[in-house]
Amino acid sequence: MAAAAVPINAMAWRPRANPWLIAFTVTLATFMEVLDTSIANIALPHIAGSFGASTNESTWVLTSYLVSNAIVLPTSAWLATRFGRKRFYMTCVALFAASSFLCGLAPSLMVLVICRVLQGVGGGGLQPSEQAILSDTFPPEKRGQAFAMYGMAVVVAPAIGPTLGGWLTDNFSWRWIFYINGRASSVKSSSPLVTKSPC
Repeated sequence: MAAAAVPINAMAWRPRANPWLIAFTVTLATFMEVLDTSIANIALPHIAGSFGASTNESTWVLTSYLVSNAIVLPTSAWLATRFGRKRFYMTCVALFAASSFLCGLAPSLMVLVICRVLQGVGGGGLQPSEQAILSDTFPPEKRGQAFAMYGMAVVVAPAIGPTLGGWLTDNFSWRWIFYINGRASSVKSSSPLVTKSPC
């Protein structure tokens, strides 16, 4: 039985693209998704003033994203199995990008909160899918390096979020904290690097 297993392991699936390019692509997606948990914090007074809302009302911009994100996270495995991992991942990227752009265009606080809910739904499905993609892409001996790269994005993104959000708000507009997500995510959604896995 052990001898028969050798050819199977030798024929294990491997990505057609450079695995580190795949790791960079999914890490960038993680970076943008986690960045969104903190980038809007510093812009809340500007958002509230733009829409004539109170500070308490403007905090729904944060809460709506975090709640919808948390709801989707535990269901991601079932959804990826039901619809296919690649299809589910690309749908989440597209939804995250589109809703980020719509957040920047929002004409009212209510519309912004609804778009943030959609953004959280798209973002919530990214992280579990990306970890599965990394596991499929790298052999066991290199997974530690790949997940270290992924982990850096998870740690760095929320740390620089308020600083980046404040700089964009002061120099441009609070709407740009959402536009940068839409632009970066649209690049990821058009990337050919996330290749089809056997799952």
